[in-house]
Amino acid sequence: MLSTKLVRQLLQVALEGGGDFAEVFFENAKSNSLVLENSKLERVKTGYDLGIGIRVLSGDKVSYAYTDDLTKESLLQTAKVAGAASQGQNKVTITDLRKGTINQVHPVQIRPEEVAKKKKAELMKEANQAALNYDDNIRQVIISYADNTQEIMIADSDGLYVEDERIHTRMRVKAIASDGEKIQTGSESPGLQVGFELFDQYPPQKLGEEAARQAVTMLGAKSAPSGKMPVVINHGFGGVLFHEACGHGLEADLVQKNSSVFAGQVGKQVASKVVTAVDDATIKNGWGSFGIDDEGQQAERTVLIEDGILKDYMYDLKTARKDERASTGNGRRDSYQSLPVPRMSNTFIEAGDFDPEEIITAVDDGLYAKKLSGGQVETATGEFVFTVAEGYMIKNGQLAEPVRGATLIGKGIDVLQKISMVGNDLKLAPGMCGKAGQSIPAAVGQPTLLVDEITVGGTERKGE
Repeated sequence: MLSTKLVRQLLQVALEGGGDFAEVFFENAKSNSLVLENSKLERVKTGYDLGIGIRVLSGDKVSYAYTDDLTKESLLQTAKVAGAASQGQNKVTITDLRKGTINQVHPVQIRPEEVAKKKKAELMKEANQAALNYDDNIRQVIISYADNTQEIMIADSDGLYVEDERIHTRMRVKAIASDGEKIQTGSESPGLQVGFELFDQYPPQKLGEEAARQAVTMLGAKSAPSGKMPVVINHGFGGVLFHEACGHGLEADLVQKNSSVFAGQVGKQVASKVVTAVDDATIKNGWGSFGIDDEGQQAERTVLIEDGILKDYMYDLKTARKDERASTGNGRRDSYQSLPVPRMSNTFIEAGDFDPEEIITAVDDGLYAKKLSGGQVETATGEFVFTVAEGYMIKNGQLAEPVRGATLIGKGIDVLQKISMVGNDLKLAPGMCGKAGQSIPAAVGQPTLLVDEITVGGTERKGE
């Protein structure tokens, strides 16, 4: 970490151009990754990211410079470059830097850098063998493991000076099944802001078996029907639909650019009355959680939608300054090389009152989307197409035959308004969220819920 004396000097130099706010972001990160394919360890990689970024704000203008050369001469030059572009007339007095304290609510029991790569590879081999043993139709298994330890320091001209450490661990298991004619895949990819104890909660053998089960089940599935129908979306990663089709539209930078269907909608009914959605960075050991965001603001729980009413957006410091309000602690960046922008953390629809079985029973003829995968979204309109990785028909309130090739097609705000039942089984799932060329850990989630009508794309006509 840098001394407070040097940090203060950097802030002073950065403000010489007349900016009204300056910030220093220091990062020291180490990552480890392993890939196992065809039962062989194919890649082992260790990466390092060490550097500093300096940002200056002058009204709505932002200037930014960064370097991985931490000599005093280089740092001062970086500060000078960042400040030179501001071209303001302000004379800011830097408040004394006082080190803040952070509540460490994300404990780590087994630091991953203290675990030998051989041990990590052994767990991957366990998952691999479990998947291969599940069924003779499993042809290939691909497993990746990754851990990341990130130390950060953030200081600014308002007197903020805070430090934090974040540790993420994740494993991805992909199983590929084939009967000689068709090929189907299944996957499991748990991750949390924890250390190697992740595998106490998610044993590798179970991950391999579950990925294989999905692939084999879909191998024997019928083609999905097409048409408008009720859809039950399973808990957990089903929340990716809300994240992509609605969540990005609730980030303040897009709202301020009028690039969101939610612009100007605070206080209005944007969803069914049974829907409450939040962004919560305070969840213990959550994949998208943190003690402070990447601008040093304390992690918060922000209610976005309450009983269907739009309550708030997600703000970083820059967008908050523009709206003359406080940040919601959603300023995030993927490294010292990037500017912070408003981003989600753990974003989800809160639990409701129904048992999942009750929700399925309420559907006479529809689709159960047990697992979603990738999709495409137009952020400005909320229009989406999502692939159902594992789906089943619902007949007379009971799960029926599995179906493959289904897609969900619609508009995020329309889907929110058509949710009629929300389950009591909230679950979060990890993901990597992309925006502005940056990728960060963000969790999605929801309980099981019923959407009264979504257009389902498939290869069969409904009713045939």
